[in-house]
Amino acid sequence: MSHAPPAGPDPDDNRRQVLYWRLLARLFDGEEQPALESAGLGVVEDIGLPSALLDPGVSIDSVVQRYPELAAEFDGLMAPEADEDGGRDRAAEVRRAALVSKVLLNVFGSGSGPVSAQQLARWQSDAGWLERALGCPPGGLRGGRAGGPGLEGGGLGPELGAIEADLVGRMRLREVLADPALAAQLSPSMSLIEQLLRDKSNLSGLALANAKALIRRYVDAVAEVLRTQVDKATVGELDRSTPPKRVFRNLDLDRTIWKNLTNWSPEEERLYVDRLYYRHTVRRTAPQRLIVVVDQSGSMVDSMVNCTILASVFAGLPKVDVHLIAYDTRSIDLTPWVRDPFDVLLRTNLGGGNDGPLAMAMARPKIAEPMNTVMVWISDFYEFDRSQPLFEGIEAVHRSGVKFIPVGSVTSSGRQEVNPWFRERFKALGTPVVSGHIGKLVHELKTFLT
Repeated sequence: MSHAPPAGPDPDDNRRQVLYWRLLARLFDGEEQPALESAGLGVVEDIGLPSALLDPGVSIDSVVQRYPELAAEFDGLMAPEADEDGGRDRAAEVRRAALVSKVLLNVFGSGSGPVSAQQLARWQSDAGWLERALGCPPGGLRGGRAGGPGLEGGGLGPELGAIEADLVGRMRLREVLADPALAAQLSPSMSLIEQLLRDKSNLSGLALANAKALIRRYVDAVAEVLRTQVDKATVGELDRSTPPKRVFRNLDLDRTIWKNLTNWSPEEERLYVDRLYYRHTVRRTAPQRLIVVVDQSGSMVDSMVNCTILASVFAGLPKVDVHLIAYDTRSIDLTPWVRDPFDVLLRTNLGGGNDGPLAMAMARPKIAEPMNTVMVWISDFYEFDRSQPLFEGIEAVHRSGVKFIPVGSVTSSGRQEVNPWFRERFKALGTPVVSGHIGKLVHELKTFLT
């Protein structure tokens, strides 16, 4: 009885492993491994792909410009649909591994040393291709590149933000801003805006003007996205299965008369009413007051920027009276400028510690009608020895009838870190911390304010 020889290693599996081993070697070492480089080159040439895919110095934009047929392959590359028959196309997996390796190496192999404006722009573009490969629009995870707040990205969005912040930190930003040609290569992003806001007091002349232009571009782009989210946010359909409140102010007099006309007595000239009809009240008629308190300490920069812009969007809605307070160890009332987030951001001083009770002392006098007021407090709530006084102030505001919404952070990625001591007490108070994703806050606010 003869036995078939054991099957050898699948050549496509070997090719895929070569590409990924090369990727790992380049990411964790940075130095070329001649054997892996040679093997990788052999794989991409063997499957008909350009050798430029192996060069981290070549941007994905450049590859796509030279080989436009590859553009469609990058879209959704890392979110492939499962085969209906459950089978594996190993040759397609090798091709995908080559393209995935290109994206990951260009984004995560950011190197070290000084960074030029051109290098930052190239990285931002490559990061946009990574987001597209994951099924997101460019800026969808980072909340940047003029893309505004975007999709939740799990743990990847913050990682991309951290890499970009490192690149910005390694760039001679003041020199770049002083050169119009170099400044024109910068694309506004959260990391860049954060650095500009921190450094604005050290800028002057042309550098300051270019910095302001970048901030304005970012603010306008994010405001457009947020305005669309606010317009589209649903506040729930009217539930007509629940009868309206049977109070005089809700009485629908015209409908009541119309429905009871059959009970009109000509002899007595009197209308007998068998049933009263009431209106379903949908919207409040009194102006709503929105008080936004934002922690502007070093850990909350992303929230400060996004909430400032969001507050300005709500300030543009009819019958919404918006007040904005920012605090660290001091508190500043930014309400006079709330409609212009650009002006607000230029007036803030990011960084430092925080003093929540001081901010509460500024916010509480703004409460005129508690039942018509919502207070949004954005912070990580690490107050240390001021925790109890702040919570007591929050508790008093909540019990007065104010709709209090604690938010851990307001970012595009949704990542938040909240002091567990506060988190448990908010939960017990019936005001759990809202998810840090800005879309959730938009929904919460529009539900209450409209």
